[in-house]
Amino acid sequence: MIRAILIDDEVHCLDTLSMLLSDYCPDVQVVERCMSAKQALVAIQRHQPALIFLDIEMPIMNGFDLLEQFSEIPFAVIFTTSYDQYAIKAIRFSALDYLLKPIDAKELVVAVNKVKGQKQLPAAEQFQMLLNQVQHKETGFKKIAVPTSEGFELIPAEQVVRCEADDNYTHLFLKNKNKVVASRTLKEMEEQLQDFNCFLRVHHSYLVNLNEVTKYVRGEGGYLIMSDGATVNVSRSRKEALMKWF
Repeated sequence: MIRAILIDDEVHCLDTLSMLLSDYCPDVQVVERCMSAKQALVAIQRHQPALIFLDIEMPIMNGFDLLEQFSEIPFAVIFTTSYDQYAIKAIRFSALDYLLKPIDAKELVVAVNKVKGQKQLPAAEQFQMLLNQVQHKETGFKKIAVPTSEGFELIPAEQVVRCEADDNYTHLFLKNKNKVVASRTLKEMEEQLQDFNCFLRVHHSYLVNLNEVTKYVRGEGGYLIMSDGATVNVSRSRKEALMKWF
């Protein structure tokens, strides 16, 4: 059983999440429900949970403020939120998990299964990256946290030339000629990079940084030549979206 604490200042949200967990995630045991971050701090100390579901927007002390109370975070976190697009971007770039309210049962199961499949907890640096981004909105987003078999790497998004699918992994090719193998699908990488507005999925196997395209060669779908010299095929179904960028 996964011992979990639910943290939300709205009773109906706690009720809904409790019901969904009971119906769809029977291996999650809710040990306590908290309606404030202050109450949650006591509950976490008392129960030592493996997982917390954490609402972002709460009065007095929000979800991010709660995390700042820990020098190390010895539990998995699934954020829940109904708005605040900036916070969602920060969570995504930090390679952490979140659920949008109203919570969908299928998405809940996927998020819980991710926690169950984790070989190790997210690194403290991931949470620190998240908190730094939330606190300093004016600086904008520059780096993404990329999970790897050894942990994760912080990579400036502009350094990514292209991404290539490899089953449940993605190969990231960087400007410095290095390659990083991410423990994420290409779809997940696409979602993580979508807010930079310069990345485009041009094929079911390829995602490219459009700023690193040096040439487009026409054909049935055509192909791209990237700044690192690589050739990337363009599928017919994605050709129209690509043409809008030129």
